[in-house]
Amino acid sequence: MIAPEASEPKPILDVRDLSVSFEQYARGLQKKTLRPITSLSVTIRPGEVLAVVGSSGSGKSLLAHAILGILPSNARVTGTLRHANENLTPERQVALRGSDIALVPQSVGFLNPLMRVGAQVRSAAHNGNAAEAQRAIFARYRLAPEVAGMYPFQLSGGMTRRVLVSTAMISGASLIIADEPTPGMHSAVVEETLGHLRELAGEGRAVMLITHDIEAALTIADRIAVLYAGTTVEIASVADFTGDGQSLRHPYSKALWRALPQNGFAVTPGAQPVLDELPPGCLYEPRCPMSTPDCTGARPEVRALRGGVVRCFHAA
Repeated sequence: MIAPEASEPKPILDVRDLSVSFEQYARGLQKKTLRPITSLSVTIRPGEVLAVVGSSGSGKSLLAHAILGILPSNARVTGTLRHANENLTPERQVALRGSDIALVPQSVGFLNPLMRVGAQVRSAAHNGNAAEAQRAIFARYRLAPEVAGMYPFQLSGGMTRRVLVSTAMISGASLIIADEPTPGMHSAVVEETLGHLRELAGEGRAVMLITHDIEAALTIADRIAVLYAGTTVEIASVADFTGDGQSLRHPYSKALWRALPQNGFAVTPGAQPVLDELPPGCLYEPRCPMSTPDCTGARPEVRALRGGVVRCFHAA
C-alpha cells in the first residue's frame, strides 16, 4: 500500500497485503485451497468514509470479518492489520470488538430475538450512564421511547437499521464497519441510514461502508475502494466517478461504472474467477481488453497514480 502524505492524519485502520485462505476437501478426499482474499490493502483515516465496492464474491464481507477477527477457525490469514497504529492481534481484536471497532451488520439477525432492543443498545455503551445514552441516541434517530421495550420482530426494517446504527454509535467506536446496511430499504430509509453513517464520520470516526451499490456510496463516501476477486484493484476519489469513467484508472473500475443503467448498461463478458482456479497473473486478465503477455506471468503491485492507487501494469 502506498504510504500516506506527510500532512494526512494517521490511519485508524491500515490493512496491507491481507490474504485469507481456506483448505477444503473435495470428492475423493482431495484437498484444495480456496483464496477468497489475495493481497488486499486499504486504509481509512479519522473523519473519512471509505466505500468498499465490488460484485458478489469479491471479498467485501470477508474483509470486515478479518478485521473483526470473526473468521471461521479454519481460515489462514496473512498480511498486516493495524488499528490506531498498533497490530490487530487476535487478542486485541477480541478486546476492541464492539468497543473501539463496531459492526453495523448486513443481517438484522444479529439482534438477539429474545432481548428487548433497548437493553441490547445499552449493553454496547462502555462509558457513562447507559440508560441516558440509549434514550439520547434513540431520540437522535427518531426512535420513540417505547421502541426500547420492543423485541426485534416488532420493528420495521427501517427501525431495525436505526437500532443497529444506534448500537454502533453508542459504543463510542473509532472505527465503524457497515456491511451492506441498506438492502431492501425504501429510498427514503436508505438516504437516512447513509446520512447517519456520514454523521459518524463527521464526529471524527472512520467509517467503512461495504456495498455493491456504487450510486449509494457516492452520496456519502470520500474514497471508493474497488475489489475484484478478493483484491484491491483501485482506490479512487469519489470525484473520479464521473462521465464515462475517464478519470478512473483500472479497466474493471471503468467497466463497473459503465455497467450502471445511466452510464450505458455496458456488460463486460466473462465472470470473476472461481476461488480454486485463480489465474497466475493479473486476476482480471482473462476479461481485460488491455491484456498483454505481461499480464499473464505476474500480478501487478499496487502503485500510486493520479491521486489514487491502482493494481494494473497498463493504467495511465
